[in-house]
Amino acid sequence: MPIIAPAVRQLTEDLLAFIDASPSPWHVVDSTRQRLDAQGFSELKEGERWSVKAGGRYYVIRGGSSIIAFVVGSDSLEKTGLRMIGAHTDSPGLRLKPKAPHAADGLVRLGVEVYGGPILATFADRDLSLAGRVNVRTAAGHEARLLKFNRSLVRLPNLAIHMNRDVNENGLKLHKQNELPLLLAMAEQHIDSDGKFRGLLAEHLEIEATDILNWEICTYDTQPGSFWGPELEFIANSQLDNLASCHAALTALLISDAPQATCMVALFDHEEVGSESAAGAGGSFVSDVITRLSHNLGLDTEAQRCAIANSFFISADMAHAWHPNYPAAYEPCHRVLVNSGPVIKTNANQRYSTSADTAARFTQLCEQAGVPVQNYSHRTDLGCGSTIGPIVASRLGIPSVDVGNPMWAMHSIRESAGVLDHGYMIAAMSQSFV
Repeated sequence: MPIIAPAVRQLTEDLLAFIDASPSPWHVVDSTRQRLDAQGFSELKEGERWSVKAGGRYYVIRGGSSIIAFVVGSDSLEKTGLRMIGAHTDSPGLRLKPKAPHAADGLVRLGVEVYGGPILATFADRDLSLAGRVNVRTAAGHEARLLKFNRSLVRLPNLAIHMNRDVNENGLKLHKQNELPLLLAMAEQHIDSDGKFRGLLAEHLEIEATDILNWEICTYDTQPGSFWGPELEFIANSQLDNLASCHAALTALLISDAPQATCMVALFDHEEVGSESAAGAGGSFVSDVITRLSHNLGLDTEAQRCAIANSFFISADMAHAWHPNYPAAYEPCHRVLVNSGPVIKTNANQRYSTSADTAARFTQLCEQAGVPVQNYSHRTDLGCGSTIGPIVASRLGIPSVDVGNPMWAMHSIRESAGVLDHGYMIAAMSQSFV
């Protein structure tokens, strides 16, 4: 049985609390902002002039769902470059449509759209609720308000096996248009279901229903994160992919003490749908921040290119842990194990950004931090997922490595991972910020 130090246990407890407080990308950014504020970071607005100095600690938010935080190093940015870690704030799931409520057959249902690639069957028979943001009319125009119902509010009940006799043989298959609407309430005759739903949102936000302009709302599982196993050596929660990486990167940045190199954490939205958005890794957010940071530190174009060449980017996203019940799903020589250390992910077709040089660099970071390291490659006959690594590396020209902690049930509403691995990853990331 693994021996888990109290400090590592505490880090993982904090991870579960971070996830439970962050059921949507907008909540992730708000949770991150609160932690940065508590550690003396200052917010920079994209629409205002910046004043950045050596040793300063800053963050920038775009779109409410992406955030970049950095600590300006004591050495020249041109000389040391950036030490960057990137992750993503979004997770696959179900999101409400703009006109979600509809009443029929005595029930009110909420129309949803599938976001990314969730395992849809895992959403059935769970205690689901709603979280996201609502745009509210104000005297100055409008503003976004965070929304989170803390109680179970909606449900996706299974069809009884008596009407679906082959479900255990063929698996649960859900028609995305017809069978995913969420049950919300009993329908009342002659009651406008849209107006009643807006009233529900308004009551929770303590505003007038007529002031609601629109919303971006996710479905989330109300069951909190938990430890499991004989020694409580595993964790289970929603959104481990990829909030575990967000939390590890943020924690590493917060404990960095007067680094020589400028250290940066970039948490992007929309990775699960391709990253091509203003707030995504495929947009201009990170390059805009680097350009403005360089300008504030007095770097000309030539010096900025030197800084980019001297930089290093760690793309942190979760990895597929070996599942002994499904051996045929894995590349035989690349079985990564839970609680056995961070995983370097490699793909010859550049679905991951790792090269031999960047893999060697991350391996040495793990060695210096005293943590084990593993290597992963996908089966050749299976399609390989991708990350923000190749996107950021290609747009910025920064050497990049793709890494992640091993986990089970990626894209399920309830994912699992190892307690030790989270401590290992934080230690490796912290080493990159030394």
